[in-house]
Amino acid sequence: MTTEYQALLCNNTWTLAPAPSHGHIIGCKWVFKLKYKPDGSIDRYKARLVARGFHQTHGLDYFDTFSLIVKASTVRIVLAITFSFGWTIRQLDVQNVFLNGDLCEMQQPPGFEDPQRPTHVCQLNKTLYGLKQAPVHGF
Repeated sequence: MTTEYQALLCNNTWTLAPAPSHGHIIGCKWVFKLKYKPDGSIDRYKARLVARGFHQTHGLDYFDTFSLIVKASTVRIVLAITFSFGWTIRQLDVQNVFLNGDLCEMQQPPGFEDPQRPTHVCQLNKTLYGLKQAPVHGF
């Protein structure tokens, strides 16, 4: 959890601010997952902070909910060109892609509340996993 929390802070995902008067604040929770090695043994434990996007209201908290994806035909064409020229194929994974948009307010993460400002909320500077508009802002 600490590693994920530090990544969120390094990405300037939020700024603590007094709770807004409208009172519409999205909750959040930690989701845990095990990562396994090819032999089936446990490689590491992973934690991810996700917003409770199912509480969001269309037209109030978000407007668009699409994600940019590539068509299968485009992938096939790129692969054909790559093989015809004998090029090497590499893979790219964009780490923390959903942490790249602008947003609203969220409760402080459970277990990481600021003791000096317990009533403050996280004014989101970037999108977070679980928000309906995260795919739109990620690209």
